[in-house]
Amino acid sequence: MIVLMEHNARDGSPKLVDECTLPLTGSACVHRVITDLGVLDVTDAGLVLVETAPGVTPAQVTARTGAALRIRTGSNR
Repeated sequence: MIVLMEHNARDGSPKLVDECTLPLTGSACVHRVITDLGVLDVTDAGLVLVETAPGVTPAQVTARTGAALRIRTGSNR
């Protein structure tokens, strides 16, 4: 399953976090997340940054993510 969402909430807090505090509708069913900052794969080992949005650096995505994030080589366009 692919999820399209904004990377951060209106108050700037990260939506991608280590642990979900809301009820889950489907556990472990998401494989890819596409946000306004980039494309991330969801793996057993955690989030992997696959590609950044134009003008966004991997460091910016990492700073605005509330979970551990690995960066795939060549992920910055």
